[in-house]
Amino acid sequence: MIAEKDKEYMSLAINEAKKAYNEDEVPVGAIIVRNGEVIASAYNTREYGKNALYHAEIKAIDQACKRLGGWRLVGCTMYVTLEPCPMCAGAIINARIERVVYGAPDNKAGAFGTMINLTDYPLYKPQIQNGVLEEECSKMLSDFFKSKR
Repeated sequence: MIAEKDKEYMSLAINEAKKAYNEDEVPVGAIIVRNGEVIASAYNTREYGKNALYHAEIKAIDQACKRLGGWRLVGCTMYVTLEPCPMCAGAIINARIERVVYGAPDNKAGAFGTMINLTDYPLYKPQIQNGVLEEECSKMLSDFFKSKR
């Protein structure tokens, strides 16, 4: 069962993904929540920023670390519209984010269970909740890629 709070926060991540879509970026959005407060929000800007690191998750982690004044994001939950790739999953693990909630699975690069599972890594194991507002997250991605064909 998906909690209403998870749906509410995922809606905020979807709003971030819409910003990416409107800027002709792959529409992925992420937010980080701690103690019921959104402490970071971001969306993909790889094309605009001309940087492979500018995934929504990496940008949100950077914001959260700056806001909290440290690299350990203990007590935080990340909401992201697409299952994190290996780079982002590694950053999530290294930042000690306790919980990750994602919408759509990534059948090409999903690193939290779809293609590989970095939660098997012994260092730190975030809790994973998948499928939150999956249909809306998936539709935005498929609409974006259809428009590119």
